[in-house]
Amino acid sequence: MPLCDYFAAADDQAAVAVLQTPGGPGQAGLDVVALKNIDPVVAIVQLEAIMTGCTYEEAGERPRSGLLLSEPEDGPPFVVSLSGTLIHALATATQDDLVRYAEPWSMTDELRQSGISVEDTTTVLEVLAGLARRAQASGLLLYCWWAL
Repeated sequence: MPLCDYFAAADDQAAVAVLQTPGGPGQAGLDVVALKNIDPVVAIVQLEAIMTGCTYEEAGERPRSGLLLSEPEDGPPFVVSLSGTLIHALATATQDDLVRYAEPWSMTDELRQSGISVEDTTTVLEVLAGLARRAQASGLLLYCWWAL
């Protein structure tokens, strides 16, 4: 089961530096949300498409969407960036918005195969939105430390 720690950092260099910290961003003193099975490429791009009303392909082509920042040959864990569009959508979403997005997101193949319920999905959205709000207020970007 992949571990996905979503975290806020000042820039790509600071984000990649967490790879030097055993245990990842939580041990580096960063603002972190630990999630299992919410991968930063497919599942997060699906979320962005749902939240912004675009296609999966359009969401996946946005700058920084699922961009691998660490060297693939270094092996897992990896550091992947999240798009500014998604950060903004999460940071500005109301509680009603999050509840509304939870159901279609929970029905995606990625989340259904992981056994994540609509209730679980709502909770995931709430914690991600909180992280995005704190990051945006501090001028930080969002990343995922992805340990396969």
